Amino acid sequence: MSGTSTPGSGIDPLEGFTRITDQVYVQTHLSPSTPTNPTNPTTIVIYGWGDALPKHVLKYIAGYRALFPTSRIVLVFSPILRALLQSLDARTANMQPVVDVLFGTLMKKGIALDGNTLMHCMSNTGGINLAATMNAYRTQHKEPLPYKLMVLDSTPGSADFWPNIGRWSRAMALGAAGVPLPFWMMRLIAFAFLSTLQVIGWVIRRVSAAKYSVQAVNQPELSSLAARRVYLYSKEDDIIHWQDIEKHASAARTKGYDVDTELFEGTPHVGHMREWPERYWGKIKENWDAAVKGG
Repeated sequence: MSGTSTPGSGIDPLEGFTRITDQVYVQTHLSPSTPTNPTNPTTIVIYGWGDALPKHVLKYIAGYRALFPTSRIVLVFSPILRALLQSLDARTANMQPVVDVLFGTLMKKGIALDGNTLMHCMSNTGGINLAATMNAYRTQHKEPLPYKLMVLDSTPGSADFWPNIGRWSRAMALGAAGVPLPFWMMRLIAFAFLSTLQVIGWVIRRVSAAKYSVQAVNQPELSSLAARRVYLYSKEDDIIHWQDIEKHASAARTKGYDVDTELFEGTPHVGHMREWPERYWGKIKENWDAAVKGG
C-alpha cells in the first residue's frame, strides 16, 4: 500500500514506496532486473526529523535518487510523542522492521546482505529511531549494525535536560503546527509536558530516549567502528547547539571513528540542504566515496 497524496499538491510523496508499518516505508519501484552499481549503497535509510511529514522528505528522496539511482531507499518517520513516551524495548520493536528490511525477513529478493548501507539521520528524534535500530540489530545478532556511512544532519545535541528544555519545547511546538492554538501556548504546553516526563523518568530511574540515543551513536558495540560518518550542522540552528555537535564529533574521533564535519553558514535546523543543495549533496557523495574506498 502506497502513501496518500498531499492535499492539493497532486503529488504522492510516497509514490513507489510500500508501507511496512506506519513509521517504515520501503522503495519498491526498482525491478529485480535493474542493474546494480557496486559503488552505490545497496540501501539508504532516511530517518526523518520529529513529526516530519512525507511531503517534507521529497527533496531528500530526489537528492539520493540523483546521486545513487540504483539504491533502494527506506524511510523512517519519527513522531515526537512516540519517541519520548515509549520504553527502549518498545522503540526497539518499532525499528525491528528496518533490520528485517535490511538483513532479514523483509529483504527484497536479489539484494545482498553486505552491510553496504548509508544511514541518514535528521535531528535528535531521528537519532532516537536510529539508536533503536542499532539496538534491534545488536539484540538479534550480538554485534554492531553493519553500514558504510552515517550522515548526521543537525544532530546529535546534548542530552542534558534543563539546559535544553527551551529548545526542545520549541521543536515540539513547531511539530504541532496544525493544532489551532497560539504558538506560545503550544510551547508552554510542551514545556510542561517535557518537564513532567523528565521528573517521572528521574523517579523511576529510566534513561531518557534522548540520552540513550546520543550515547549509542558513539558506542562501538552498537555503532560500528569500521563505518565512516559526517556531521552536517550550523551555528544558527536554534534547536541543536552547534557546540554540542562538535563535542560529540570530537568524542567520536577519540573513540576511533572516521569522522568528517561540515559547518554551514546561516542555515536553520535541518535546513542545510535547502540553502546549500550542491554543497550538501557533494559532501555526502565525497564521504560515501571515502567510505567505499576505505572499506
